[in-house]
Amino acid sequence: MTTKVMAFGEALIDFLSNGATKAGELESFTKFPGGAPANVAVAVARLGGNSHFVGQVGEDAFGHFLKDSLDSYGVNTGAMLMTKEAKTALAFVSLDHTGERSFEFYRSPSADILFRESDFDATWFAGSQGVFHTCSNTLTDADITKATLAGVSMARAANWIVSIDVNLRMNLWPNGQVDTKRVIDWMQSGDVVKASLEELAVLAEDPFVLIQESLAAGVTLFVLTDGGNPIRFYTQAHGENQVVTPKVEVKDTTAAGDAFVGGLLYKLAEQGGDRAALTTLSQSQLVDVVRFAAACGADSVTKLGAYPSLPSLAEAEAQLGRF
Repeated sequence: MTTKVMAFGEALIDFLSNGATKAGELESFTKFPGGAPANVAVAVARLGGNSHFVGQVGEDAFGHFLKDSLDSYGVNTGAMLMTKEAKTALAFVSLDHTGERSFEFYRSPSADILFRESDFDATWFAGSQGVFHTCSNTLTDADITKATLAGVSMARAANWIVSIDVNLRMNLWPNGQVDTKRVIDWMQSGDVVKASLEELAVLAEDPFVLIQESLAAGVTLFVLTDGGNPIRFYTQAHGENQVVTPKVEVKDTTAAGDAFVGGLLYKLAEQGGDRAALTTLSQSQLVDVVRFAAACGADSVTKLGAYPSLPSLAEAEAQLGRF
């Protein structure tokens, strides 16, 4: 069995815009399965990885649709819980004429943020190799933060790689105000961090000082994206390097970051999937990992939706051959 990659957090319904409209015209939407950690789980499964999803949805039509969708893409949903205490979260994703998206979330509260620390099962972390992935959408209130940090602690105790995708969604936070200390503390508990330059600018006056502080705090690999600009990555052992992103025709950026993270984690799982192995990767190996992730992200933006846009291994490798 290949190394397990376990994504924790929200699975939700993306109602994706059918296209930009003129003022006064009605905008129509199509239902897609989504949620950043669920997208990452599908991305890993599409590439052929041993993918698992941990989280909670409502015991409702949308929740069953999400579970069935994850199952159909090859994600193990044995740790996906259902509750009657709240509904499945919804997100309406509007697109502008460039394909860039904006979000409106219906999540107050939704089933995903009722997942509790006690819902984690130690048997999920069996074995000394694995990757545990989280993003900041499970930090927006105190209880789901405790659950997230409990999962991180269990993964670290098992010697698993802890993956962090900062992935800030401002309108999920109370009054739109991010708890920067909470996010930074969580971010610096990880082994692999992916963030955008825009997100780091929310967290710190100088994003590059924050990156160095995170490496000093124990982060092994810090990956910084900046739109279509080169992807920079940092390690204590090798300093800074970068990978140029491939140029493609953009149709929808909804799952681009999640496709990138899925590709990154798939490759890191291939390299061993434990914290010690991560620290031994050479500069050239890291360049290969990040280039593959960039190819996954680039391929995803050429298609619509979240899950349907995530590349297979053959599609990712074809995209990789173009740059």
